[in-house]
Amino acid sequence: MVTHSWPALPKSFLWLLPLSFVLQLASIAVLHEYRMRPGDDNFGFGFEMGRIGRSIAQGRGFGSPYEDNTGPSAWEPPLYPFLIGSVFKLFGIYTVASAWVLLGINCLFATLTCIPVYWIAERTFNEPIAVWSAWIWALCPYVWYWGVHWIWDVTFTPLVLACIFLVALKLQDWPGWRGWALFGALYGVGALANPTMLAFLPFCGLWIWRQRYRRGLGSLPGVALSSLIFFLVLSPWLIRNYEVFGRFVFIRDDFGLQFRLGNGPFADGMLMPYLQPNLNKIELEKFKRMGELGYSAECKRRAFNWIHAHPGRFAIISLKRFFYFWNGVPRPTSSMAPVDFRSSAFLATSVLAIWGLGRAIRQKRPGAWLYGGLVILYPAVYYFVFPHARYRHPIEPELLILIVFLCSEVKIHRASSERQTISV
Repeated sequence: MVTHSWPALPKSFLWLLPLSFVLQLASIAVLHEYRMRPGDDNFGFGFEMGRIGRSIAQGRGFGSPYEDNTGPSAWEPPLYPFLIGSVFKLFGIYTVASAWVLLGINCLFATLTCIPVYWIAERTFNEPIAVWSAWIWALCPYVWYWGVHWIWDVTFTPLVLACIFLVALKLQDWPGWRGWALFGALYGVGALANPTMLAFLPFCGLWIWRQRYRRGLGSLPGVALSSLIFFLVLSPWLIRNYEVFGRFVFIRDDFGLQFRLGNGPFADGMLMPYLQPNLNKIELEKFKRMGELGYSAECKRRAFNWIHAHPGRFAIISLKRFFYFWNGVPRPTSSMAPVDFRSSAFLATSVLAIWGLGRAIRQKRPGAWLYGGLVILYPAVYYFVFPHARYRHPIEPELLILIVFLCSEVKIHRASSERQTISV
């Protein structure tokens, strides 16, 4: 039986992790990513999270996701805006120094993700796949892009989700209560950063229960402990929301707007940005007048009314959103080439990862169905709202491992064919 101890990391990590971190910082300097877009009163510096961070730094609390002082908010999950607010207090609001610090923290999160990537791949496949996966994650410019370009939770969420995935694998045979406590705490922290990962929670929990049941291990006390810790982590924020709004608000309250941004008379499977309050003065005035709870409810009502009147159209654009999530959302290009190679590379990695997943399931590799549940369930909400390339990034560590596994299988198959040819 596999124990709950963590396997030692390769000695190469002593220089691979610092190298990855330094290269990411260098890319920030070379590409001038620390120069945030100054237009629209620096809205591009963290967008709604940046606005809330500014409100926190100015002593007005967690609020005002757009212009003016619109009061307390739950428009975004709390963790990253509080991080932005703390950095703004120390290094200035919308300053170059704050940009450097926040992007540097992003790079640190991206670098640390190499560790769970290695342990996940080592547990589910083998040591060579683990090493290659960690190296590619550490040195891949595409992985760096999100951390050095976006002031958002784009590197924290993959790190936490990878840690949750790893703990789930370990909980198959992890004795005692520590694993369950860690699982509940990680999921609570993750939900406060990006509630989308909750879509994976029911399947993940059932998968752990089934694996433990097959090994003759009990799960009920652990599930109870994990659930308690999960809600204890969430409870301060949920209590704050109830006190502020006078009603229950689960983590964030902007779903109505997000739903409307993808569903309406001119919906075509992509974001309709002109309906966002930061770009539409009429919508901003509605937001101020109705308050964010009322505004979100009105947006949700309008989106559902449209769907009710056009169910066929909704089904078609939802299929398009499924394709765009895995292919990449179409972008304007001045190229005369018939193929946009930016999207082609995105699609290729999706195909390879799903191919690797299918092969892992057929071979009954350890944790194969846990990969499958993540790939199926995590993106599901985006098929009904709107897709974006960064929405795939939280599950990128697991997709990368599946790609490396597939490539290793091709190499093994080729070597076997060559040996057979020589023997003949």
